[in-house]
Amino acid sequence: MEQQSGSVLVVGGAGYIGSHMVYRLIEQGKDVVVIDNLSTGHQEAIHEKARFYKGDICNREFLEQVLEREQIEYVIHFAANSLVKESTQNPLKYYVNNLYGTIVLLEALVEHHIDKIVFSSSAATYGQPEKMPITEDMTTNPTNPYGETKLAMERLFHWVEQAHGIRYVSLRYFNACGAHESGEIGEAHNPETHLIPLVLQVASGKREEIQIFGEDYNTKDGTCVRDYVHVCDLADAHMKAMEYLQKGNPSAIFNLGSGTGFSVKEVIEVARKVTKQPIDAVVKERRLGDPDELVAASEKAREILGWSPKYDTLEDMISSAWKWHKNPRF
Repeated sequence: MEQQSGSVLVVGGAGYIGSHMVYRLIEQGKDVVVIDNLSTGHQEAIHEKARFYKGDICNREFLEQVLEREQIEYVIHFAANSLVKESTQNPLKYYVNNLYGTIVLLEALVEHHIDKIVFSSSAATYGQPEKMPITEDMTTNPTNPYGETKLAMERLFHWVEQAHGIRYVSLRYFNACGAHESGEIGEAHNPETHLIPLVLQVASGKREEIQIFGEDYNTKDGTCVRDYVHVCDLADAHMKAMEYLQKGNPSAIFNLGSGTGFSVKEVIEVARKVTKQPIDAVVKERRLGDPDELVAASEKAREILGWSPKYDTLEDMISSAWKWHKNPRF
């Protein structure tokens, strides 16, 4: 990438994927500014070389202060609530934080003539797909408020580009997993809802068992199948997206996934192998709204962005997460 004149603003840079993005940017010699309200992020996860501003993107005055002080060239937007179940119980929280927060952020970017943004979207925008693997041109029909807000944010970027010329790349990723190779940062949610960290909590003795929600799905072993992609590979895709925008390319949407689906039982089996722990598993009733299978077609990102995941086996992904889970810093 050519030398940038300005800094990269990472909104939500104390969160799981955001903090890995900040590490990647700093490894690449970028000047990084982080905004996070720490509602779900961890201050300890922010790289010491990044300049951190604690505050909320819904607060226009706060955003103005940061943008007045810093010379921002790019924005990478991770700031969103992301729990599917919570979004169904408290949709208003999701619309305020995810959608209204993005509106306020975009107003500030228009005002300050910042015209390039990379957006952390989600496979939840597709809902229950008609066929596999999922391509970017398939119908978007979210089945929960979380997916609905992510899709609304994408539409917002589209119309703001028409009006104000802000170009964007929207990255719809599938199941993020793994941890930084240094072991300094990793996945730490409260409550934890993701399968791999839950399985590893059993392996490390923090949880008695892993619950499998249903084993009568139309899949290879009856349990849900998902596409996992390593968090550092996601960070690389964001770097490629910045490069893509820097070259003057048009706004675009890309799926990010490994293209391979793994069942819940397969994930547990690989975790047993990696951790050398028995990991008790108990089958429970199905959960409402869990699709049988979600697997990405990410040829578009591979061809246009030149992205290819470095962590391409489930064993590699779980091993890096296990390194973090054995000795978490926060």
